[in-house]
Amino acid sequence: MIADFPKIYCPFIRKIFRVDEDDWRERGSRLQLRSPEAYLAVDAVNPGYEWVFDHPDTFAVEKLDGSNVKILAENGRIAAARNRTNDIDLLKIGSGKMFLAEGILLAAAKGRLQSDGIQAGEVVGPKLQGNPYHLLVHEWYPFDLAAKQLRYKSFHKHDRTFDNWSSWFRDYLFSLFYRKNRPRLPDAPESVMAEGVVFYNLARKAEGKTWMAKLRRDMFDWYYEGIRIPEYDKSAGT
Repeated sequence: MIADFPKIYCPFIRKIFRVDEDDWRERGSRLQLRSPEAYLAVDAVNPGYEWVFDHPDTFAVEKLDGSNVKILAENGRIAAARNRTNDIDLLKIGSGKMFLAEGILLAAAKGRLQSDGIQAGEVVGPKLQGNPYHLLVHEWYPFDLAAKQLRYKSFHKHDRTFDNWSSWFRDYLFSLFYRKNRPRLPDAPESVMAEGVVFYNLARKAEGKTWMAKLRRDMFDWYYEGIRIPEYDKSAGT
């Protein structure tokens, strides 16, 4: 009943670059490099994604760093939930995925679930991706709400170029979700970086065209601080 999430592609061409193996052995696991290579964006537009750069209706929304979950509701009840291709049993005791159920039920308590239909969103919290938002509990956050509340309003004020976005992602892409949900704890940082953005274009969606793309901080070479990437060249796609 619930299909898997469609794959969302980067608006830039990406290429695999070998990294220094000694650096990888020392720091690779911390940066989630499973092998001595990095899959990086280069300064060339991915064919078919020109709309990300030149269409006036394109906007950028924070990409949450958690786990994708879809929920099917029927007549005001949760009929099914799925994490990618894995069904979630909200009533199963002792399941290893109970934190996903916690996130869904908390979202329901906050009125974030529709009474009918399929909704997609992201579960974030303590047991996911190292808990970058310093949350105390898990929470499912619907993508349609993110498109409204986690939109970067300054996106249209700057040229849409590789260098501009590299600088933005490196130094200024702060998490809007964290800003709205920062825990009231003495050791909670003032801000955290977002994982990346998802580009939306609702006009293209209405036309049945490709209307989403994604770009993450780990698609840039500077993300892998302390790891040499000898052959990286941002112009390699041209």
